[in-house]
Amino acid sequence: MTLPMSDPTAWATAMNNLGMAPLGIAGQPILPDFDPALGMMTGIPPITPMMPGLGIVPPPIPPDMPVVKEIIHCKSCTLFPPNPNLPPPATRERPPGCKTVFVGGLPENGTEQIIVEVFEQCGEIIAIRKSKKNFCHIRFAEEYMVDKALYLSGYRIRLGSSTDKKDTGRLHVDFAQARDDLYEWECKQRMLAREERHRRRMEEERLRPPSPPPVVHYSDHECSIVAEKLKDDSKFSEAVQTLLTWIERGEVNRRSANNFYSMIQSANSHVRRLVNEKAAHEKDMEEAKEKFKQALSGILIQFEQIVAVYHSASKQKAWDHFTKAQRKNISVWCKQAEEIRNIHNDELMGIRREEEMEMSDDEIEETTETKETEESALVSQAEALKEENDSLRWQLDAYRNEVELLKQEQGKAHREDDPNKEQQLKLLQQALQGMQQHLLKVQEEYKRKEAELEKIKDDKLQVEKMLENLKEKESCASRLCASSQESDYPLEKTMNSSPVKSEREALLVGIISTFLHVHPFGASIEYICSYLHRLDNKICTSDVECLMSRLQHTFKQEMTGVGASLEKRWKFCGFEGLKLT
Repeated sequence: MTLPMSDPTAWATAMNNLGMAPLGIAGQPILPDFDPALGMMTGIPPITPMMPGLGIVPPPIPPDMPVVKEIIHCKSCTLFPPNPNLPPPATRERPPGCKTVFVGGLPENGTEQIIVEVFEQCGEIIAIRKSKKNFCHIRFAEEYMVDKALYLSGYRIRLGSSTDKKDTGRLHVDFAQARDDLYEWECKQRMLAREERHRRRMEEERLRPPSPPPVVHYSDHECSIVAEKLKDDSKFSEAVQTLLTWIERGEVNRRSANNFYSMIQSANSHVRRLVNEKAAHEKDMEEAKEKFKQALSGILIQFEQIVAVYHSASKQKAWDHFTKAQRKNISVWCKQAEEIRNIHNDELMGIRREEEMEMSDDEIEETTETKETEESALVSQAEALKEENDSLRWQLDAYRNEVELLKQEQGKAHREDDPNKEQQLKLLQQALQGMQQHLLKVQEEYKRKEAELEKIKDDKLQVEKMLENLKEKESCASRLCASSQESDYPLEKTMNSSPVKSEREALLVGIISTFLHVHPFGASIEYICSYLHRLDNKICTSDVECLMSRLQHTFKQEMTGVGASLEKRWKFCGFEGLKLT
């Protein structure tokens, strides 16, 4: 269609009110100076050039804002705007992807050419379906063209200059639901969903960590290569991963057990190296801490000097010579420097407190180490015996594997054994018997050491309980000493007459009392002294016996046993002696 417009100015004015660039029938802009950012109606945002391609519709016009519509002159007809005081024409809900409009109220004498002449200004028309009952359906190429067509809803149309009723009508433009529009919209949505899935898949593939390299299958050749890599520090991590995969796959059998044992032994040899590396890193960390502390101390000294400069400048002698602005700046600088200095000082004090706490922890550990030496020695012996037991068991399994391999080779050959093989078998059997006997001895010794360890643990718990009782008694004794300082002479007299002559003897009495209290059937003097020797090696047996004999109301000696088992035992009788005294 190349129909010229009778009055392009009215159409341009109408399109400018909506913020749209008016186009002619051929597609060229009617107003070359049109600026989409400007419009006669304020409050209606102009349509951007990207809207047609994306199918974005302009926002609805507020109902309280009046829309100025003007007369539109076409070649064959004239469009008169509706009364501005009337409410806007009602429309149905917009279907998704709508490109088709319903046009009602057409003149009875209206033709398809007149419809094209009116609505082609809104955009490219794909199809027109006209009915005999004065309405039609128009399908546009894009969605945004439907909004332009809705602008014409409410206009009165008159064909030419005729006043006949058949040549006039009131246009009603509304959204129409078409299967073609819905199908295209669904296709577009599926395409966008596919693009979104593809984008997400690409993003997941980009963020997915790379797959680990495949592990080769076990063979004698690959086993030798992995064994060499295990000895190399730079290739250890790769080789140990291969070894782990082989073991988890179940590649260990009687024929390959020795090879796997040697590789495990090679992996175990790296433990010491790793421990040394950790110690080196800890040393570097300590050196870095020391350097940081020294640097922080130097910075703190410099801050102190700067703060001293500010304080000296704030004195009356120099302060009077500065201006008001200079004094204000000096005061602000001084406050900032003091705040930063306090922050650094707190950080340095925190580091020193941490070091003091570490030092106190070390002292506590040193005191506890003296108590745990015997237990740790027994634990180390038990661990050594356990390791020896495991190594002997592994050697025994290796010998059994060799014997079974020789038997298999003997069965395959189907011939009589040579004297050398018989000798080898006999030697292997003797070695197996010796290893079994040695293994039994080691197991017995291991069980005995475990029993001793359990016994020592019980003794340790008893000693801890006794130490707690001693501490309570010491606190009570200190209270008694504090209360007895008021009377000097009577106290000296009673001390001279008391069987306990020194504080050391009083401590021994308390320890022996606690020990005999947990042994209600008594204990020999040798058992008591062996317990006291753990606390102090300088204690003499005769002194202990003399001290206990002097305290007749606290300790008593009894004879127990018959014949050869007759022995002297000391018992604690303090509770009975308290009633007698």
